[in-house]
Amino acid sequence: MSDRTNSLESFFDQVYAVVRLIPRGRVTSYGAIAKYLGTARSSRMVGWAMNSAHAVKPKVPAHRVVNRSGLLTGKHHFGSPTRMQELLEKEGVKVKKDQVVEFKKRFWDPAVELSL
Repeated sequence: MSDRTNSLESFFDQVYAVVRLIPRGRVTSYGAIAKYLGTARSSRMVGWAMNSAHAVKPKVPAHRVVNRSGLLTGKHHFGSPTRMQELLEKEGVKVKKDQVVEFKKRFWDPAVELSL
């Protein structure tokens, strides 16, 4: 395995570790995770990690990661068009037209929450 592959896997593992800390009923963004990991311009890489998270053990609650506006931009990676929304609503997060309702209230910022 190349060093580049190892570093990508390591980055994905770091992303998964952060995502596992998001409390039920809360959401964060790809960019907030990237910024927390010190790679503020890597939000797209966080998205790639989320796309690969479905087979990872222990489980990664990828449904809690949305875009910076609260849109469910990753919903097409959940097997059905409504699965991401269903998972969020099961945790008490309201979604309307593919957007988290009261996004700012539900937003979990790892840079703030994990520095306490």
